[in-house]
Amino acid sequence: MDLKDRARRLKSDIPAVFIALKKKETPLIAKVFAGITIGYALSPIDLIPDFIPVIGLLDDVILIPIFIAITIKFIPPKIFNECRIESENLWSNGKPKKWYFAVPIVLIWIALIVLVIKLIRV
Repeated sequence: MDLKDRARRLKSDIPAVFIALKKKETPLIAKVFAGITIGYALSPIDLIPDFIPVIGLLDDVILIPIFIAITIKFIPPKIFNECRIESENLWSNGKPKKWYFAVPIVLIWIALIVLVIKLIRV
């Protein structure tokens, strides 16, 4: 499998992992890893900040595929294949307009800002 095929596969696997996260048949350990994967992918907080040239973006290029691969290992193949099919049809009616998926990220940022303000005032 060449790099282009892996990139295409990754593009379809990310929404499939998100869909698997919502299914009740998905094992708990897979849901934990899926939550970590989705959270890391959507979070503006990185292990290595993006403003550091090359290395800042390199952690995303390496870590997200690793997280996705680990998550997929814990999802039963039958369930994940259903999620892949569902993810291919996800964009058929245009972009999904579910803004509430950003709420956890916003809450994390608010908590961090409050924590920093409290630490500064001490």
